[in-house]
Amino acid sequence: MSDVCSSCSAAGSCTSGSCSNEPQLSEAQKASKIGKIIAVMSGKGGVGKSSVTSMLAVSLNRQGYKVGILDADITGPSIPKIFGITEKANVNKIGVIAPQSRNGIKVMSLNLMLENEDDPVIWRGAIITQLIQQFWSDVVWGELDYLLIDMPPGTGDVPITVFQSLPVSGVVMVTSPQQLAGMIVRKAIKMAKKYDTTFYGLIENMAYASCPDCHKRIEIFGTPKGAEEAKKNEIPYLGQLPIDPVLSSMSDLGKIEDYQTENFDNIVQRILEEVAKDSKEKVIN
Repeated sequence: MSDVCSSCSAAGSCTSGSCSNEPQLSEAQKASKIGKIIAVMSGKGGVGKSSVTSMLAVSLNRQGYKVGILDADITGPSIPKIFGITEKANVNKIGVIAPQSRNGIKVMSLNLMLENEDDPVIWRGAIITQLIQQFWSDVVWGELDYLLIDMPPGTGDVPITVFQSLPVSGVVMVTSPQQLAGMIVRKAIKMAKKYDTTFYGLIENMAYASCPDCHKRIEIFGTPKGAEEAKKNEIPYLGQLPIDPVLSSMSDLGKIEDYQTENFDNIVQRILEEVAKDSKEKVIN
C-alpha cells in the first residue's frame, strides 16, 4: 500500500515533503551530532568490557575528542560507578539530558534513572530492548566525536537491537586468555559478522600480572592467545592489558579519569588508526 500524507489526495502527489520514507528524527536526535559509534563487546562477562570502554573514553577525551558512553548493560550497569557519577538523568522538552563526568564525558545508563544504584532490574527482553532504542532516540547527546557502547554479555536481545537499530561504525572485541573466554568471544565475533560489522580490533585483557617486588610477568590465566585469536578470526590485534590492582581501586572509587597507563594509550592509537583506515576505505568505495 502506498504511503499518502494527510495533506495529499493521492499517492505520489506530495509537495510538502512529509511523505518521505526517510526515518523521522526525534527532537533529541535533531539536537545531537555523533561522529563514530563504537561497540565494545565480548560475549562473555567478566573480561573487563566496562573497564576497557571507560579507559577508551578517558583516553579519547584526553586527546581532545568529545566522547559519550551508552551503557547497554541494562541489568548489570557499572559505568556510572566507574566514573563516580551520582547525578540523575534529567528530562526537558527535547529529551533526556545525559549527565557528565568530571572531565566532560557524557554517560547514559539505567543506573542514572534508578532511585538506588543497587536496585535490581527485573525486566523481560522486550522492555530492555525498548530502553536501548530510547537511549539512542531520546537522549540529547549533543555533539560527539565518539559514542561508545558498553555491550552486555551474550548474543541476545541487546546486541541484536544495537546492531539493527543503531548505525554502529565498528566493534572493539575484548577477550582474556582462558579457553572458555576465547570460545564465547568467537561466538560474539561470528554474530557481529552477520551484521557486516567493521572490526577495529581485539584486545586481550587480564593477559598477565606483574609481581610488585620482582616485576616478573605472571600469566595467571595461562598463555595469552589474543594475537592467535585475532589472526584466526581475521580481525586486527590491538594488544594486551595486564591485571592492574590500581585500575580496580580507582574504578571502585569512581576515579577512572585519574588512571593512566602507556599500555592502553598505545592500544587507543591503534584503534584510531583502524578507524581512519576504515573511513578512508568507505570514502573510496
